[in-house]
Amino acid sequence: MLNQSLRQWSLYTTLVLLGGGIGFIGHAYWMQGQLTATLRSYDEFSSNGGLVASPRSSSVNFIAQAVQEVGSTVVRIDATKERYNEEDLASPLFKRFFELDQDLPPFQEEDVEQGTGSGFILSEDGQIVTNAHVVEGSTTVKVTLKDGQVYEGKVMGIDGLTDIAVIKIEANDLPTAKLGSAETLIPGEWAIAIGNPLGFDNTVTIGIISALDRPSAQVGIPDKRVRFIQTDAAINPGNSGGPLLNVRGEVIGLNTAIRTDAQGLGFAIPIETAQRVAEQLFNKGEADHPYLGIRMLTLNGEGKERANEYFKDTLGDLAKENGVLVVAVVDNSPAAIADMREGDIIRKVGDRKIHTAIEVQEAVENSSIGQELMIEVQREGKTVFLKVRPTNFPPGF
Repeated sequence: MLNQSLRQWSLYTTLVLLGGGIGFIGHAYWMQGQLTATLRSYDEFSSNGGLVASPRSSSVNFIAQAVQEVGSTVVRIDATKERYNEEDLASPLFKRFFELDQDLPPFQEEDVEQGTGSGFILSEDGQIVTNAHVVEGSTTVKVTLKDGQVYEGKVMGIDGLTDIAVIKIEANDLPTAKLGSAETLIPGEWAIAIGNPLGFDNTVTIGIISALDRPSAQVGIPDKRVRFIQTDAAINPGNSGGPLLNVRGEVIGLNTAIRTDAQGLGFAIPIETAQRVAEQLFNKGEADHPYLGIRMLTLNGEGKERANEYFKDTLGDLAKENGVLVVAVVDNSPAAIADMREGDIIRKVGDRKIHTAIEVQEAVENSSIGQELMIEVQREGKTVFLKVRPTNFPPGF
């Protein structure tokens, strides 16, 4: 009886072990199939312009691969700024306020400020792009490459309206960043940021494209003329001027701004804007910004209610109107010379139909200074065509 029980127990144990072995072997085959499928899709992605490295030979993922593509082109920028310039020190008011002698002492260590930002290399001979606020007012700029080489940089141009600046270092055969396109971006795509935040060099963060076409006023810098890319990739002080990348390691934006009152909100200048402005700064030291000389209000939502309330006595009921209302025209501006008037509703700029004030700004920005620009407006129920010749944006406007 005992022997029979032992034989049964041995049989059950064998069956359990056999079943477990079959299950293990089946799972192994299943895993192998899954891995094969993954590798196949991975290689297909690579052959279509995605990842270059194969996971068969390395553990490099798309983030690491993108960083490898562009990391050597990202630089650290250390800018030294004097708190007081020579004109300030020579001012009698300055001397009297600080009780300084005629023989002014040399600058002390506390008389200078140092800031750190990022940038990336555009050309093999040392053309670099960064943010204007990184280098503005700098007396010296030091550029450090990823391999540790240090160069003295010369600021070739600054454009405050777009917060873009360019630097030149004397070097040759430098690695250059591959530029992509921001025009085809879709919210939800991966976004990779590289820079030197808070003094931590060559830091990589990742997130997604959160939104597109954020107006500068909404970002909190209304004096700029940029529509920003929004990302949740971590951007901190020191990231300014560094690149925002797509999964192929192409630069799609220039990291610029953060919202100090929020988390996960970073903003970048589209690469098309950065490239256009950088080229102009290198070629002639300044960027062109066509200017009309008007103040506008989009007729929708709260804006329409405010306009209707303010202009109801002069323009009548605007409740059914759509478009962009001209609320003021600057004296002697291109718009004034072309007879644009307060109360005109802009319908079209060039060949572009207009729905928002931002669209007007974009259409004008893409026009040429001094060349005729046709603008269609509605005035007192009639269509009027105006020929405007934009001038360069006046300083301090």
